[in-house]
Amino acid sequence: MARSETLAHLLPLASRRYGGKPALVCGDKNITFCELNQLALRFARALLTLGVGPGDRVTLYCHNCLEWIISYYAVARMGAVLNPINIMLTGDEVHYIASDCEAKAIIAPADKATLLLDLKKKTALESVIVCGDSPPTGAFAFDELLEKSSASEDEHVAIKAESSDLASIMYTSGTTGHPKGAMLTHGNLALNAVLTASMHVRTSKDITVSALPLCHVYGSVVLNSTMASGGTLVLLERFEEAVALGAIKKHRATLFEGVPTMFMRILNAPELEGCDLSSLSRCTTGGQTMPISKMQAVEERFGCPLLEIWGMTELGGCGTTHPLYAPSRLGSIGLPLPGVECRVADPSNSFPTVSRGEVGELMVRGPIVMQGYYGDAASTRETIEADGWMHTGDLARMDKDGYLFMADRKKDMIISGGYKVYPAEVERVVAMHPAVAMVAVGRQRDAIKGEVPKAYVVLKRGTAGEETSIIDFCREHLAAYKVPRSVQFVDDLPKTSTGKILRRKLDTLD
Repeated sequence: MARSETLAHLLPLASRRYGGKPALVCGDKNITFCELNQLALRFARALLTLGVGPGDRVTLYCHNCLEWIISYYAVARMGAVLNPINIMLTGDEVHYIASDCEAKAIIAPADKATLLLDLKKKTALESVIVCGDSPPTGAFAFDELLEKSSASEDEHVAIKAESSDLASIMYTSGTTGHPKGAMLTHGNLALNAVLTASMHVRTSKDITVSALPLCHVYGSVVLNSTMASGGTLVLLERFEEAVALGAIKKHRATLFEGVPTMFMRILNAPELEGCDLSSLSRCTTGGQTMPISKMQAVEERFGCPLLEIWGMTELGGCGTTHPLYAPSRLGSIGLPLPGVECRVADPSNSFPTVSRGEVGELMVRGPIVMQGYYGDAASTRETIEADGWMHTGDLARMDKDGYLFMADRKKDMIISGGYKVYPAEVERVVAMHPAVAMVAVGRQRDAIKGEVPKAYVVLKRGTAGEETSIIDFCREHLAAYKVPRSVQFVDDLPKTSTGKILRRKLDTLD
């Protein structure tokens, strides 16, 4: 495994060690480690010619594609700061994040160019780079920038990163209505990748199939741990059952990684019948809890262990998982990564640790914990204690052997198909609808996504409400996975004596 102290060193070291071996299969492209490293070097130089330098923020607003990966390692190499965001975000959401982190450049597909050029007028953005042909006036073409970057000058792009330097600002859905930017260092991200690879015994012989969004912390740790171990990543643009199964079979994949929803959809796919999955040696899943019965069904049909992962954006990826070489404990999120501490604390007082078997708040300390939230010292102090212990907001218990089991979420976060949705963010948008007087967002069960957001709305006096009107309004301002799947109109909302809405009692209105 190529060892790296920083994210910037990860690909160059892998290139030296694994050279002409395939690093990435993306569509009809098969890219070696040397080729990928050279592409990243060239694009780093292209960014320098646009005035992007160390410390500048570069937003990656793309679907899974080769350009995303080239950009990711180019930005890391030159000491600029990565800001990966979900391609599903709306203009309002992109505007907030780009403004908050003071992005200097943004890279996106061609169909987003008009939106981003408009955004450029309102923010500190200086460069809009689009993937695809014929960029509009005011935008740069990714391929043209790459082509014009002289290979003979590539080596002048020296690595400008130290382990403690800021590498990425990744935004989490906001509990106060707006996302917060988790500041992750080069050391956070590189170490998480190497430790995750070690726990799962990843090697240069592995071929990993993944449709996880690269902008998500789970997708990025899959990318980085595969690169660090010299494996081959077969990257799918989006998840489709037949495509994923076809890729596993065609490439003789040894690893498939996905959220529980993906596995449950595969189990119900007609293409699964007769599909040869014998090349798989293990799979990983994370992002939301998965019923043990479904995990057992996956292991039986896939013929390999299913290793559960628990992690957070604030940890730069994985926090706990199962070592491949240890006995399987389905239903557990496993053990902390090596060198990482986990403890279960009293939810009302984080100082005392509860007894083994008791439920409390899961807390984490160690070298993978973020620096804090960008521009939000108050939230940082609330989340990270003076002694380094970080609040996760998740409730868990630890058994006598140190294995952790999730119990519930302390926060009101909704996990919908592996995506995190915070009620306050959705409520902020619903409340903007002209007919809405009050709103609270809860969760409802969903057979495919696990749970989806549901809005409980009190209408303004004298107005008539339509469910479709509110849902369509949300679609204009929120990513699709955050949009409420249903709206229930109510006379009032459950509240405390001080007027605070009790989300935990919303289901009594059903």
